[in-house]
Amino acid sequence: MSQTMTAMDRMYRHQRHIYDLTRAYYLLGRDRMLRAMGVEPGQTVLEVGCGTGRNLAKLRKIAPGARLFGLDASEQMLETARAKLADGGSAVELRHVLAEDLDYRTTFGLDRPFDHLFFSYSLSMIPTWPEAIDAAVRNVRPGGYIHVVDFCDQAELPGWFAGLLKRWLDLFGVHFEPGVLERFHDLHARGVLEVEAVTLFRRYAYRVRAAVRG
Repeated sequence: MSQTMTAMDRMYRHQRHIYDLTRAYYLLGRDRMLRAMGVEPGQTVLEVGCGTGRNLAKLRKIAPGARLFGLDASEQMLETARAKLADGGSAVELRHVLAEDLDYRTTFGLDRPFDHLFFSYSLSMIPTWPEAIDAAVRNVRPGGYIHVVDFCDQAELPGWFAGLLKRWLDLFGVHFEPGVLERFHDLHARGVLEVEAVTLFRRYAYRVRAAVRG
């Protein structure tokens, strides 16, 4: 097991039991992104950093008939996700894999890349985020989409609030990385992706919708 996986298990061994309740107040824009993804029946959708499975459970209701997949660096979180998703709904395949090691063939046994792949407040926790983005591009079909919602720079929010939020997020190894947006814009400029990016809630968060070009 990698050091990253060990650290994630240590962090979430107990937090996983209260994670969804506590994060509901500040992981804003997740459901808006899920509804806007436009997933169609029969399409394959992967969440990178699926955690407790909360988003996949929501997406299963929003997009019935889609084939859902998730991966996470923490086996502890996946244990909670398996329990959450084992409620009689359509099956969701989960894997204990680092984001940068994703391969649709060897990880999930698929014969074609994903139609949609999304990161929900996970890129800000992945130290190897450049490699995670590159892996995402490799694992989405031409014409498919990569979606992201994550923390922005809070530049339009009161300074005291932004400072408190930063200190709170630091406790969990979460950091806004401006290079993420720069990376997406660079991939757009190079013709790899067609990127749309918007900020939300006075730059509290941002959302990216990136179509993979053929």
